[in-house]
Amino acid sequence: MSKYVGTARWTKGRNGIAAAESVEQTIDFSAPVEFQGRAGKWTPEHFLMAAVAGCFVTTFAAIAEFSKFDFASLDVAATGTLEKIEHGFQFTKIVLRPVLVVTREESRERALRLIEKAERSCLISRSLRSEVTLEPAVEVRGVAGGTRDAAA
Repeated sequence: MSKYVGTARWTKGRNGIAAAESVEQTIDFSAPVEFQGRAGKWTPEHFLMAAVAGCFVTTFAAIAEFSKFDFASLDVAATGTLEKIEHGFQFTKIVLRPVLVVTREESRERALRLIEKAERSCLISRSLRSEVTLEPAVEVRGVAGGTRDAAA
């Protein structure tokens, strides 16, 4: 069993500083503007979306490494829909939009399978009550050769 500690400290108004154990940087944050927070600041809602996207990236990278699947780049956007429900506000849906770049057309099908496996394996999204959907894109760029793209 592992435990992770994150902390937050109120600074003034609806603002604060977030920190994590054994991490030197802190992050200034605020409530969202629609909840009287400051524009241009991280919000807890942004933290959640960044956690979902970051978890997907690290999970995919681990699966790709284990599967000996080379890729050129991976960018992931996570968009959460916050709605007022019976007992208050809740994220009801999160859409993950990974864009994976590979160097060979032959890698496309396998890339999609690994993307789907990463979505199923991501511990952050699996821990949420929200519906999580995947809208992947695989792009082929560059020259073939030099990859170790083995069968799944």
